[in-house]
Amino acid sequence: MAKKYKILIMGASYGSLLATKLVLAGHSTKLVCLPAEVEAFNKDGAIIRMPIKGREGLVEISTSKSAPGLLSAAGPQEVKPADFDLVVLAMQEPQYRSAGVRELLDAVAKSRVPCMSIMNMPPLPYLARIPGVNPAACRDCYADPTVWDSFDPKSMTLCSPDPQAFRPPEEKINVLQVRLPTNFKSARFESEAHTQMLREIAADVEAVRFDVGGEKIELPVKLKVHDSVFVPLAKWSMLLAGNYRCIQKDDMRAIKDAVHSDLAATRAVYDWVFKLCISLGAKESDLVPFEKYASAAQGLGSPSSAARALFGGAPYIERVDRLVQSIAAQKGQKLAAIDEIVGLVDARLEMNRKKAA
Repeated sequence: MAKKYKILIMGASYGSLLATKLVLAGHSTKLVCLPAEVEAFNKDGAIIRMPIKGREGLVEISTSKSAPGLLSAAGPQEVKPADFDLVVLAMQEPQYRSAGVRELLDAVAKSRVPCMSIMNMPPLPYLARIPGVNPAACRDCYADPTVWDSFDPKSMTLCSPDPQAFRPPEEKINVLQVRLPTNFKSARFESEAHTQMLREIAADVEAVRFDVGGEKIELPVKLKVHDSVFVPLAKWSMLLAGNYRCIQKDDMRAIKDAVHSDLAATRAVYDWVFKLCISLGAKESDLVPFEKYASAAQGLGSPSSAARALFGGAPYIERVDRLVQSIAAQKGQKLAAIDEIVGLVDARLEMNRKKAA
């Protein structure tokens, strides 16, 4: 019988999507989250609504009904990383500096339990696994780089959070709606044993069939494990060409509009970041062609989470824009459109911090 793993997921909003896939595959999963979320998940489980190709409307998946694995939730002080086989980082990068969370993250690092991030912003220790990148020169791109100092890069991997999902504001906090049901794409660990565990989990997720009205159907949103450390970096082109270009001087726009209002300008940014990844050692097959991304963006009719956070007054957001700018500078490269994005985000963050002070 296949081994069932114990998985800790730090972050319950986007993290509940992966958690649901894991418990449907028979693995026990604990979410670390806020008190109100802990109560909701422990009482009613996670509820995920997602589109399925060839079906009208959304299919609802509830972990409280007949999932073979167990989903539970707890606060950061209530868990011990050593009790788990895998830790998943599913919070926004600035959240790891907050009290309680930073202490748990440090305990995760010191436990050497293998850790898979599904943040857009790669954890600082993951950069040490990318040839030609100097992590020390990237520290100022992070909200607090010191929270990553106890990690061994060998126990860290990165998974591209390609599925797009959001919490509908009118719903309870344990409800997540998927708008783009693509796959989580993880790089392998350095260790063969840790990578094998990921492959087993991915195979279990692949094998799940879900009962809808007496019919067993295959669900989208799989976990795919790749040998290349560059596969999760495919998201960088998308973020810079779409998500961060939602941010304008005084307003924000939908990802669809950011991409399609000037397709030539979008392609120029996308291709430049794509070529930067190639210059680091990525193969074209590790990355996503522009046409595929532009087509997917047609369905993204709301602003990115980064834009929403910025215009909602957040004093910190994930700065993949600055990270790409910084890594490009290490290679002697720059692009005016990227510098403009960084300038807009810097200015809005400064405004937000002044208001919060």
